[in-house]
Amino acid sequence: MPRVEHPPSISGRQHDLGGGMLVRRLLPSAQRSAVGPFVFMDHFGPSPVGPDAAQDVRPHPHIGLGTLTYLFDGAILHRDSLGTVQLIEPGAINWMRAGRGVVHSERRPPDLPGQWTQHGLQFWLALPLSLEASEPAFEHTPAAQVPLLELDGAQVRLLLGAAWGHQAGVATGVDAVCLDICLPADQTIKIPALAPELAVYAAVGSPSVDGTDLPSGHLQVLAAGCGASLQAGREPVRCVVVGGAALDAPRYLWWNFVSSHRERIVRAADDWEAGRMPVIPGDRERIPLPPRRFKR
Repeated sequence: MPRVEHPPSISGRQHDLGGGMLVRRLLPSAQRSAVGPFVFMDHFGPSPVGPDAAQDVRPHPHIGLGTLTYLFDGAILHRDSLGTVQLIEPGAINWMRAGRGVVHSERRPPDLPGQWTQHGLQFWLALPLSLEASEPAFEHTPAAQVPLLELDGAQVRLLLGAAWGHQAGVATGVDAVCLDICLPADQTIKIPALAPELAVYAAVGSPSVDGTDLPSGHLQVLAAGCGASLQAGREPVRCVVVGGAALDAPRYLWWNFVSSHRERIVRAADDWEAGRMPVIPGDRERIPLPPRRFKR
């Protein structure tokens, strides 16, 4: 078979969320604004966090998107304007649908030890047009309830969507797939064309994708409609596969807002500044709007 040529991989860029919390931002990038409905992708850690680290993410708003938070290590205390208080732990899936508007915070759990390691991913998925203005919601799926598949020596955790005849239990309303793949040294797994748009992220270690090395921390978007063969070298690797159907309409992304309409983003910014968005019970801090505003 002829060798499949994929686009150049995306290295991402370092982004400071404040308090010394640095993330690698893969999406959006100059090379690619989205992969399926995935319009935003941050990889944080692995990094040691001391007792005095100020890495809490204070209350901030979202519209028009769903957040998927997934930890490899560490813990986050999620609170939102729906009244949710949820400890996020490794392997669990935490899906928050912002819809017409939600406010949440992500803080250090009060009972964590003095120092720990924080390592994980956060994605934003553009909601389909039919759900952009839907009621906000939050769904937590414990790690034990996430489907675990044993395939060709690899362990595959099915976070979203369907693969190899199995279906994830998270009901997002978004046409999306997300896999967490742990591949032992010298093992190969073939990823079928699970969606029209797919990408492979080298979260730990450096696999090869269809015979081409993918450096750790790089995102490889696959050729349209294609799957890929992933192979580990002398060291085990951990990869995350994301994708889905192409967006059903162009999206605007500014600060924490995603929408198919510019005016909706302007209105959300005005609502946040004027204090008209919902508040988190017991957590009244606020992240202010960026000084450079989104324009119609």
